[in-house]
Amino acid sequence: MAGEAAGTSRGLRVFKIVVLGDGGVGKSAVTLQFVSHSFLDYHDPTIEDSYQQQAVIDGEPALLDILDTAGQVEFTAMREQYMRCGEGFVLCYSVTDRRSFRAAAEYRRLLAQARPAETLPLVLVGNKLDLAPRLRQVSIEEGKALATQLGCPFFETSAALRYFVDESFHALVREIRRLERQRQKIIVFRHRPFQGRRNHT
Repeated sequence: MAGEAAGTSRGLRVFKIVVLGDGGVGKSAVTLQFVSHSFLDYHDPTIEDSYQQQAVIDGEPALLDILDTAGQVEFTAMREQYMRCGEGFVLCYSVTDRRSFRAAAEYRRLLAQARPAETLPLVLVGNKLDLAPRLRQVSIEEGKALATQLGCPFFETSAALRYFVDESFHALVREIRRLERQRQKIIVFRHRPFQGRRNHT
């Protein structure tokens, strides 16, 4: 379970984040821009890369343990393992590729299949905003509508220009924290002793 997977490193709460999406949507570019503030025009297709980045989000320090996953079809067998180990997920598509947009919704369905009893923290990211004026295939309204359907925050990002990259990862940490607080409230409520009225005879 995600709550049980929560850990600490050097006194920091570790957030296990998995970046999912079709090949070529810029998952690695977004992740590298967040971690190292750099952009590579060309990046070999990822099989599996792991990164750590410390951040202070809403005044609380956090260590983001980010798994950048393969989007290529030949690595689909590894996806369920990724989906079981994550606490929060970035669902990434390219605003210039409608097929990748449909795939983002499919990843959500696969997540629900892998972990049916859990409410999973998600952020939907439409990348390659810098190419949007001439190559856009997915409108911002469609992205917002899908995010509403999934019940998650939504950002259009540009890994090349560093637009809304930090905001996307920070929003996911906020979602993880929010759902954690909800779970803790439910646990406290369930274990609170019943203060019923006593009958006096």
